Amino acid sequence: MVRRWIERARAVGLWWWQRRYTLADVAYAMGFFPFVVVGMFVALDYGERLEWGLVSLPDRLADAYPVVSLLLKIQISVVVPGLVALTVLMRRRRPVLLMGASLLLIGVFGNVYAAPIALYSYAAWFPGRWQPLLMWSGAHLVALGGVYSVWQPTLIPFYSMMFLVFPLLVGLWVGTRRQLVENLRERAERLEREQHLLAETAIAAERTRIAREMHDVVAHRVSLMVLHAGGLEVSAPDEQTAKAAELIRTTGREALSELREILGVLRDGGDAAPTAPQPVLDDLDRLVDSARAVGVPVDLTVTGTPRRLGTQVERTAYRVVQEALTNAARHAPGAAVDVRVDHGRRELTVTVTNGPAAVDGVDPVPGSGYGLVGLRERLALVGGTLVAGPLPDGGWWVRAAIPVTPAETPRQVEEAP
Repeated sequence: MVRRWIERARAVGLWWWQRRYTLADVAYAMGFFPFVVVGMFVALDYGERLEWGLVSLPDRLADAYPVVSLLLKIQISVVVPGLVALTVLMRRRRPVLLMGASLLLIGVFGNVYAAPIALYSYAAWFPGRWQPLLMWSGAHLVALGGVYSVWQPTLIPFYSMMFLVFPLLVGLWVGTRRQLVENLRERAERLEREQHLLAETAIAAERTRIAREMHDVVAHRVSLMVLHAGGLEVSAPDEQTAKAAELIRTTGREALSELREILGVLRDGGDAAPTAPQPVLDDLDRLVDSARAVGVPVDLTVTGTPRRLGTQVERTAYRVVQEALTNAARHAPGAAVDVRVDHGRRELTVTVTNGPAAVDGVDPVPGSGYGLVGLRERLALVGGTLVAGPLPDGGWWVRAAIPVTPAETPRQVEEAP
């Protein structure tokens, strides 16, 4: 419920932000309308007393045509300001309309109250257009001077400052500041894009270097191992040795195939999809048989109700068992290994336990030191947890819990094996 409210509030805030300029223009127009109406009443008063301009026409018609005079006053004092207020809504897209309406009010009706917002808007939104700005300012100055030369000649400098110069200066300051902020923002965005491009280039170069080193070192040595295992299989003195050599050759070929896919992912920037079928829970029996073939006593127990799970969930469980069996063979040669897979209603639990080394005098095979770290990262991608540690008898145990509910498992995430 709270999340839904937050999402609605964000949607409303985004709506307001995307339409902030339009809403600001509407507010300007609503505030501008009564301001011009007041100015029109002032102009009507001056026009009646001085018999100047169109604003004196209602007073001239009052005796002969009182109804027409009243309608003219309503149109001059309400309708005309309303039409001018509509031009405020287009002051950013069509500033010429507002400028023309302002000049029309000054020249025909003697209403100078539209000039400040017209000049301010043009200067604020088009500060670089100096020639049109000077032209419109000069036209307003001439019109304003013509009006006040009739009404109040002594106040021409004051009204020129108040209605022309001050709005122009404020508009130019606002427009210049807006342009500066916009330029700084564009520069920051450009620098961010350049930094992102440099980072991607560096990552691609590092990926290529790692792929090259893996190909030159790891792939070369694994290929030699496969070739030697093939030769040993042909010249083996007995059947047991031949089977062991065949297993080594098959495992090496599978390792080369997976290594080739990983190299492709590194060189292509992680966009290359694996071409070989990815291991799932059904492949655990074959994995256990491979471990038994090299002398690791493994017992596999499956509890619960097995069912088809997400590909990433099953692949993660397979990798946990694979890494645990590899570690047991490396660090505890000859130790019995117990693998338990429990299909729960909400999570899949994989537990691998091995005893202490049962073969003396055999040096443990060195590992990379990142096996468990990689498993924890893999489980974190699916929202799972990994617990591992030593046992009192010198053995080791690994327990992985993987959520299987759709709401908790991001199955759409695919990763390279």
